Amino acid sequence: MSKNIALVAKKQKTLYSAFIAVIIVLFILTSFYTKFNPMVLINESDAFIDFVTEDFFPPALPKAGRISGVLSSVVVTLALAMSSTTVAAVAAFFVALFGSEKVSPFPQMAKVVRGFATFLRNIPALVWAFILFSSLGIGTGVGFAALFITSFAFMVRAFVETMEDVSQDCVESLLAVGCIFPQRVSQAILPSCINGFLSWYLYCIEVNIRASTIVGMVGGGGVGLTLFSYLKGFQYDVAFSIILLIAAMVIVVDRITGKLRKEIEK
Repeated sequence: MSKNIALVAKKQKTLYSAFIAVIIVLFILTSFYTKFNPMVLINESDAFIDFVTEDFFPPALPKAGRISGVLSSVVVTLALAMSSTTVAAVAAFFVALFGSEKVSPFPQMAKVVRGFATFLRNIPALVWAFILFSSLGIGTGVGFAALFITSFAFMVRAFVETMEDVSQDCVESLLAVGCIFPQRVSQAILPSCINGFLSWYLYCIEVNIRASTIVGMVGGGGVGLTLFSYLKGFQYDVAFSIILLIAAMVIVVDRITGKLRKEIEK
């Protein structure tokens, strides 16, 4: 008599079953607490489908005189993402040097630097945009500042982790021959970490291309603000065309940066 061989170990199967049970219980509890009824969403799906098919389709182009303005706003969005990421990367590199205990000339400051970066990173760019909106008003300055803060915080943490992977022997050998801090950075950190830095920089550009659209909708300028103006004016068919343009922009940038990252990581 043949004996069946379990594809999944009994202990592992029990763990998976318990995990699924916990997820189901949490879903039920949170749905009850928030008074969310999935059946209401399903029953009202027809209204949503009608809204999309009747108001958004077919997509329409803006008036001839406004097409250049829409394209210009796309360029502004790309410029915001690129400029904020670039400035943030430069600032993050210098700050990250003091956030790595292995590299920093003041190791006791490392935890403070990492904690500060973590605090800034945990506040989304959209929240920063709302905070800055009250002081700077509507415009690209709000978008740049919001994207800069979140990009800076993210890259500080990412750069610190990259620096922590540098061989300790390399750093100690430079210390042994009397190399000062700038020399250790130029001779050990940069050669070992430059690929990692560039990879994180390109990833951050991908993130900011998406984030700049959302930030723009709350006053940060660019194509997000243009999209919001059409939505507010109930011109949903034109807004859908802009959404498709944004999607195309994000896809193209993702493919370019993804290919560059693969080349860097070779």
